[in-house]
Amino acid sequence: DALILISLRCKNLTRLKLRACRELTDAGMAIFAKNCKALKKLSCGSCTFGAKGMNAVLDNCSSLEELSVKRLRGITDGAAAEPIGPGVAASSLKTICLKELYNGQCFGPLIIGSKNLRTLKLYRCSGDWDKLLELIADRVTGMVEVHLERLQVSDIGLAALSNCSNLEILHLVKTPECTNVGLTSVAEHCKLLRKLHIDGWKTNRIRDEGLIAVAKHCPNLQELVLIGVNPTRKSLELLATNCQSLERLALCGSETVGDAEISCIAAKCIALKKLCIKSCPVSDHGMEALAGGCPNLVKVKVKKCRAVTLEWVDWLRASRGSLAVNLDTGEPEPQEANASDSSAQDNGMDMPPAVAQVGAANIASSSTGRSTSFKARLGLVAGRNLVACTFRRWSSFSSSSRNN
Repeated sequence: DALILISLRCKNLTRLKLRACRELTDAGMAIFAKNCKALKKLSCGSCTFGAKGMNAVLDNCSSLEELSVKRLRGITDGAAAEPIGPGVAASSLKTICLKELYNGQCFGPLIIGSKNLRTLKLYRCSGDWDKLLELIADRVTGMVEVHLERLQVSDIGLAALSNCSNLEILHLVKTPECTNVGLTSVAEHCKLLRKLHIDGWKTNRIRDEGLIAVAKHCPNLQELVLIGVNPTRKSLELLATNCQSLERLALCGSETVGDAEISCIAAKCIALKKLCIKSCPVSDHGMEALAGGCPNLVKVKVKKCRAVTLEWVDWLRASRGSLAVNLDTGEPEPQEANASDSSAQDNGMDMPPAVAQVGAANIASSSTGRSTSFKARLGLVAGRNLVACTFRRWSSFSSSSRNN
């Protein structure tokens, strides 16, 4: 009743955010949609209305541009689920974000029908997404930003996404069935790629081969985040040489990134402004190269690299007075601090959680194929306490990311 009253009094409403509204029904959403046809942004989480209510919004709100849905509890599980979309909103939608949906694929008709879609974000939605991504990429070719996190997607899905030649931003977070093959396909066809985030979950299935393809075909790369990926000097040197616009680089939990690799970055990454190194076998000797390299470097963050000392930090600060250096020696952290959710919000960071705790990442295996262990991992790491974002505490990094 309250939402209906709002819709009657505020017929020009353009933004609506619903959280844990457990009394909302399909009928109530239908009345709201008919009264507020000017709606442009809808975000709903943990609500109990279902497909009928969502379809009512899509059928009436022809100006809808952004749709975010998380844990929509009223959607029927299984094959009986009612398809959602496309509706009149499909022609105006530019951003679709689906999170933690048991039957998120019922939004397939909406995504496929959104011809002007620019951004697609899929987080922790169950089911095999390869076939749907093939249909989406075949009909929605103008996407510039795609986020896939803890999703059952393989190289087949990545090959489909490579059809989006205008793709500029790609996040692959804990998608263990994606390998060098899929990344290479994206790199070869999406030459405008500017931002690439990969959390390999320590499966070691994306390595030098895929990164070399990115270096060869994506010269516009400005931001690269590698977590649980093991690049060597071979790929890092080619990335630094070919990607002359690379300004932000994060290397986290990489067993192969040592002193030689840091020295290579210092010598080759001329445009680099922000560098983050976490849980890598780097020492003072390798970090010394930063004193004379990377002429545009403004900030360095080093975390849980035990061979890097405070003396090195003091020396580097003295050598480059304008350089901000942040060193975390790797002392045990309280459990509450690891998620950094409140810190992330304070700093205004929009990026989704990307950097898993080193201990948590070890649960991933190098297993291939779609086994039950993959599904178990999806559920095992669902808690927020297992996720910590490296860049969330970089307020300056946040602003520069948005400017790009």
